[in-house]
Amino acid sequence: MSSDRRSFLRNMALGGGAIATGSLLSSCSSQEKLAQIKAAASRKPEMRFNMSGYAAPPLDTVRIGIVGIGDRGSGAVERMTYIEGVEITALCDKRQAAVDGGQKILQEAGLPKAAEFANSETAYKEMCQSDLVDLVYVVTSWDWHIPIAIEAMENDKHTAVEVSTARTMDECWQIVETSERTKKHCVILENCCYDYFELLTLNMVRQGVFGDLIHGEGAYIHDLDYWHFNKPQDDKMVDGAYTDYWRLEENKRHANVYPTHGLGPICQAMNINRGDKMDYLTSIMSDDFTLGKRIKEEAQENPDLKQFVGADMRGNMDIQLIKTNKGRTIMIQHDISSPRPYSRIHMLSGTECFAQKWPLKHIAFGHEVADAAKMKELEEKYTPEILKRVGEMAKKVGGHGGMDFIMDWRLIDCLRNGLPMDMDVYDAASWSCITSLSEWSIANKSNSIEVPDFTRGAWKTNKPVDLSMSGKAGSTGVRNLERTGAGKQLNVE
Repeated sequence: MSSDRRSFLRNMALGGGAIATGSLLSSCSSQEKLAQIKAAASRKPEMRFNMSGYAAPPLDTVRIGIVGIGDRGSGAVERMTYIEGVEITALCDKRQAAVDGGQKILQEAGLPKAAEFANSETAYKEMCQSDLVDLVYVVTSWDWHIPIAIEAMENDKHTAVEVSTARTMDECWQIVETSERTKKHCVILENCCYDYFELLTLNMVRQGVFGDLIHGEGAYIHDLDYWHFNKPQDDKMVDGAYTDYWRLEENKRHANVYPTHGLGPICQAMNINRGDKMDYLTSIMSDDFTLGKRIKEEAQENPDLKQFVGADMRGNMDIQLIKTNKGRTIMIQHDISSPRPYSRIHMLSGTECFAQKWPLKHIAFGHEVADAAKMKELEEKYTPEILKRVGEMAKKVGGHGGMDFIMDWRLIDCLRNGLPMDMDVYDAASWSCITSLSEWSIANKSNSIEVPDFTRGAWKTNKPVDLSMSGKAGSTGVRNLERTGAGKQLNVE
């Protein structure tokens, strides 16, 4: 079944919540699809309730249902076992073997067995409709993110969704409107916002070290050849691959299909949706020099890949340039098929200070970069409170060097203490919508397109992300650290 057809069926299943611009995509021509992107981007529905800064009633114990127990999902199960106040009460996957693997993690942690929802692509519905969970944690392939998130919120559950959260512009509006109507959080699980250097530089921005921010750059440059072509195995919990080759299917799309790793930390530094907003975007994409050839080579040994032979795959490199309302600029890059080192770039340039993480980590206050002694001084002075509290523990638990655990711990701590989310539904929508906007711009010879204001003007008064950890924040403990070993996820700190 094609990706467009699957999306069509998902949207139809959502009923009245799906607007026409999304549910008709599969039956439209390319030009009609592009016109629908632009129409959806220009929508300005009335805000029912401002979810930015919203503090939901506290949950002393957070009962979690995890949907999708593959590479990322099994890591989420493992990490959550270390957080106090968490009960993993449900595990959901279309593969029983994956759920069995999640149960094994719980058993090894000395925790009770979770309720099982398996052997069906729609098993998540029964889980969401039950009274077993407070938070639905979504770690599936991308085309299931929004159907599950909507089902969770409609059934009075908060949801946290892996990146990219939404694939289409209408999906972005769906989660915004549903979250506002139900007053349930829809958190984007952007782990890079919790990496150590990104948090350090964010706090430096907050403390005025950078002066006025001028420009930011971010990226997702990661050769995914191994993951694209490692054959999925249904009888294993962790594939080391993309089940049903779903990510190759996504890469038929001429767009930045994975923009949020580079964009999220830049948006937080620039207070996007909380004092500034993205105004418009332009995008360009190279031709495909490698992915189509690799598919053809691999298909000679793997018949399952023949469906992709000859497909018009996305180009190697795409680049987005974004202008903000306050005159700042952002550049985002995406390349998953060139043989080059991993990089998220993460660069911030201000009137007083400059910082860049890839390929070398350095901070500068002019032409010369800070030496080791100065870097140590800056780290001691500006390391934010969240890293002081759980940074070293997070490295023991693992998950991309610890940032995955910090993200999960902060999510749970906010839910338990009734605190606003660092990354709310407006961030989920505005960071994810770059996919659709880049698709439109690339198809229109890099013409610019406006970025929707999902806050509908509230960005002018919404408060920036709070780094102080004041009041009730930070009361959630970490347990059973003696069980920790090397993190299972790729360490890219």
